[in-house]
Amino acid sequence: MKKQLLYTILILLLGMMVFFGSKAYTQAKAYERATASLVSHMSAKKLAEFQLKELAERFSLGLYKNGKKDNLEKLRVEQKIHKKKSQVYTLYFILWLLGILGSYFLISLRVFTFFGSLAALVTLVFGLITPILMVTIHKEVEYLGDVVLSFESKGVIGSIEKLFGSGDIVVAIVILLFSVCIPMVKTLSLLFVSLFKDSKFAHGIVTFFKMIGKWSMVDVFVVATFLVYLTANKGDVSRAEVEVGLYFFLAYVIVSMLVSLSADKMLHRSKAINDQGL
Repeated sequence: MKKQLLYTILILLLGMMVFFGSKAYTQAKAYERATASLVSHMSAKKLAEFQLKELAERFSLGLYKNGKKDNLEKLRVEQKIHKKKSQVYTLYFILWLLGILGSYFLISLRVFTFFGSLAALVTLVFGLITPILMVTIHKEVEYLGDVVLSFESKGVIGSIEKLFGSGDIVVAIVILLFSVCIPMVKTLSLLFVSLFKDSKFAHGIVTFFKMIGKWSMVDVFVVATFLVYLTANKGDVSRAEVEVGLYFFLAYVIVSMLVSLSADKMLHRSKAINDQGL
């Protein structure tokens, strides 16, 4: 009965992770759209039109009102709201994730490896699809003010697509392999290990991923982030803003390493028991 209750709680924790992860993703994309809309009003042409309307309002003695000013202010408010919500939902996601990690002290290594692998998979998916970096290029122009020359917001998947589109095939394949394929295969393999811990392939799988773990996780995580930064624009970057997708990806790196250690410990313990039985 106690085990069933714990399993039910763990399933609930996973469900809440999916719920808040989806909310964080939705708000992050809404923040991206609001920022893009705001930026579209900050080109040289749009700012010149805005300045002319400001002058018209000033000299019309209240007969003419610059409605664009209110629209821009509304966009800025929406932008801040979406950014705040994306951060709050990401925090909730991390808290539920910590709940699953905390179950290590209450359940068996096998069950922890299973649910930890599922949690890692969910975290990885959101880390891949959610924007991780927003890059804008500004230039201060006399009489116009702060003119935005370029704006892009990218996630890991978006950056890979852009690399393929721009002809950087080799770099795109490397990032796809180490930041998407290997992490995905590793997580699914850990699920396999938790379900079939007595399989002759289980020890080999864990040993293999322990060997390549450094490159498949931490180092390439940094490389992928850096490439997102580079692929956003080739010019001088005025401002680069980290988005919540980066926190999902970082959380995945940490959870994946913990689950790998759990799987390794589980297999060693199982092997020791089998040896004693012999």
